[in-house]
Amino acid sequence: MPQMAPLLWLNLFIFFTVIYTLFLVSNYFISIPNASQISYKMQTPNKFNWKW
Repeated sequence: MPQMAPLLWLNLFIFFTVIYTLFLVSNYFISIPNASQISYKMQTPNKFNWKW
């Protein structure tokens, strides 16, 4: 079995790197956030009614 040339290894590395980055980018942009994830609740400070 003949050995692979270094340029062919470089081509394979670039190919799989591009495929991997496209996979990550597509997974990042494919999810649509719901309205509940976008809105933030205003946290009101706890008001204590101290009765001494």
